[in-house]
Amino acid sequence: MNSGRSGWTWGYDAYEPERERQLETLCTLGNGRFATRGSAPECVAGTVHYPGTYLAGCYDRRTSLVDGRAVENEDLVNLPNWTLLRYRCLPRGEAAGPWLSPDSGELRHHGVRLDMRRGTLHRDLLFQDARGRGLRVGHTRIVHMGDPGLAAQRTTFHAYGWRGEIEVESVLDGDVANAGVERYHHLESRHLSGHRTVFAPGGVAGLSCRTDDPGHLIALAVRTETGPERPARTTGTSTGTVQTYRLPIARGRSAWCVKTLALRTSSDPPPDDPLATAVAAAARADAFPALRAAHEAAWQRLWEKGELRVPGEAGRVLRLHTFHLLQTLSPHTAGLDVGVPARGLHGEAYRGHVFWDELFVLPYLDLHFPAVARALLMYRHRRLPAARAAARRADQQGAMYPWQSGGSGREETQEIHLNPRSGHWLPDRSRLQRHVGSAVAYNVWKYARATGDRAFLYGEGAEILLEVARFWAGAAVLDPVLERYRIRGVVGPDEYHDAYPDAVRPGIDDNAYTNVTAAWVLARGVDLLRELPAARRAELRDRLALDPEAVARWDDVSRRLYVPFHHGIVSQFEGFGELAELDWEAYRERYGDIRRLDRILEAEGDTVNRYQASKQADTLMLGYLFRPEELAGLFARLGHRMDDETWRATVDHHLRRTSHGSTLSSLVHGWVLTRLKGAGAWRYCEEALLSDVADVQGGTTGEGVHLGAMAGTIDLVERGITGLEAGPEGLRVAPVALRALPRFAFTVSCGGHRDVRLRMLPTRLGVRVPAGPGAPLPLVLPGGRKCAVLPGEERWFAL
Repeated sequence: MNSGRSGWTWGYDAYEPERERQLETLCTLGNGRFATRGSAPECVAGTVHYPGTYLAGCYDRRTSLVDGRAVENEDLVNLPNWTLLRYRCLPRGEAAGPWLSPDSGELRHHGVRLDMRRGTLHRDLLFQDARGRGLRVGHTRIVHMGDPGLAAQRTTFHAYGWRGEIEVESVLDGDVANAGVERYHHLESRHLSGHRTVFAPGGVAGLSCRTDDPGHLIALAVRTETGPERPARTTGTSTGTVQTYRLPIARGRSAWCVKTLALRTSSDPPPDDPLATAVAAAARADAFPALRAAHEAAWQRLWEKGELRVPGEAGRVLRLHTFHLLQTLSPHTAGLDVGVPARGLHGEAYRGHVFWDELFVLPYLDLHFPAVARALLMYRHRRLPAARAAARRADQQGAMYPWQSGGSGREETQEIHLNPRSGHWLPDRSRLQRHVGSAVAYNVWKYARATGDRAFLYGEGAEILLEVARFWAGAAVLDPVLERYRIRGVVGPDEYHDAYPDAVRPGIDDNAYTNVTAAWVLARGVDLLRELPAARRAELRDRLALDPEAVARWDDVSRRLYVPFHHGIVSQFEGFGELAELDWEAYRERYGDIRRLDRILEAEGDTVNRYQASKQADTLMLGYLFRPEELAGLFARLGHRMDDETWRATVDHHLRRTSHGSTLSSLVHGWVLTRLKGAGAWRYCEEALLSDVADVQGGTTGEGVHLGAMAGTIDLVERGITGLEAGPEGLRVAPVALRALPRFAFTVSCGGHRDVRLRMLPTRLGVRVPAGPGAPLPLVLPGGRKCAVLPGEERWFAL
């Protein structure tokens, strides 16, 4: 079970093999450039343990034969295992004992503790043989937050009741595969080839290998030091290196071993031989105490900018979420060409791909680490040519971003997927989620408003937003009967409904979320063209062929996109209200967990396409993106009245027909109900908090964290409960009381000020602006009250 001696630790007091994969994920260490799962150093990959190290943006493409057809997939590559350390006892005058691990029968104690404040992972093991002789082993691991190319692991050995030697093998293991997700076992999993090994003075061993498509050259070098110092017997294999040591040990005379890793690739500037560079970096790296001190100092700086302080257990979980978000997307990310991997750098689920999760991640980064947010948007801009090419292939204009993106920006969504319940391979139509383009454009707009970065908005941001607007203007087709524009053949965020019952054509028509967000993008496109400096506006009009007639069409489509209703509520898509009702209670009674209702129905020979049943928030995603007054304005522009009664009825209807088959579902519903001050808001917020720590999806956490849900829970507190919006007018605050979280504090960057401190109490709000030369920070309080906080001042306001 999990334990924590303070709000800064996450720990496990017993060895539970069935939970080891989840532990490895939640104890992953990373620095934004690469991450290493929190696996036991003694173990290689198997049914219980799964070591993994993942480099941000390092993908490889393979073709597999699945169900009689060739299927191409791109995967985030599992790199060689640098942590592997084998050891056994050699009591004086006796034969060597067995190699020890958490799975050994001699194990008497096992504890794991993650120190989130310092970014360190500790494992403690106690072994005892039949004669009562003991060995205590302690591992401490870091992935350096100060130097993104380094990591280290220190192991100590203490003997009880015997003397002799410890035989230690320090291994650099390149015989690895992508085998962390069982349902992918049909796919080609070997991504590394061309292994080359080298040994260098000072206890350094190096290994290089390469991916195939594209050909990344990857090099790892490990410097192994021991105490007492002893020479190594070195062995090179076809895929790795082994350094073997015999260390004297006795009661009161401990031994230790440190592995210091340097990671380099052919993509690192300046161009050089990665293996030679890695070997040199490992040789000159500081000793472990100095490395650890610099690493912990880097984490302290991160926490000063990014911490959310919430008391109690909820606060500890939120801190864990923040920790994993910062390990995946740190200030080092600002120098990389990478997106937001939906499962972090923590595992292989979704093959490391980039979906729409930045929609839930960027709001936090906008307020705390805007340079990182900008870099993630630049990832989308660099793949704008690929999105334009995808639109042309679909006979559309503008840019059509892929539902799943990886290294190149092409569509990486699988063509078929496995239902593990039935064993059937089924067509995968999730690539029809065209709404991902609206999410990218939304992120551009919100980033610019939160940070005031007009240079980005008028530059790369304008190119993204206007090209997405061009796509929607072309995809919308006027229906002369309805006198409305319609968008057909798509899949909404729900993902369950990928066709009408018994239809041959894939996709559904007029998904409300897709159409309303498309209207929003088109309206912002018109606004942005008006706002741009004249020279830039003329340049983009010319480059994108935006004549006055085209812009007029944008405005027209943004006002006349069709939004389906039934029974007075917003329908999920055209015809949704005509689908059959599902007997929810009968299915819960029969199956218990029905989160993946689509798999259950398919295994029964049925299809979820026949029912009013959603996997996750779809129409209700509108209530996540837009405040009630914004939503009312959007619908008014489209010719509909969206009052409080209509929205509440819409929420109630869809919420009761949702199976919550995604971790994002509880998060979004928690947001929506919090904004409505609705009953049950905390229930959904709490489930979102527990998504990974309680593995509510049933085994999926072991395949990687759910980064969008983690980041979204932080943002739920910082923006959802406070009603916080950063924009040109300053900070707008409209708190919503949530009894379970009555008080909290965090810092933001806003209005040209860094480290603005906000403290929320049940009836008061405190705002502190650091001293400096900047202008006063404007605030807009509930009821439209306007005020300002001067630099160096702290003010409290009654709510």
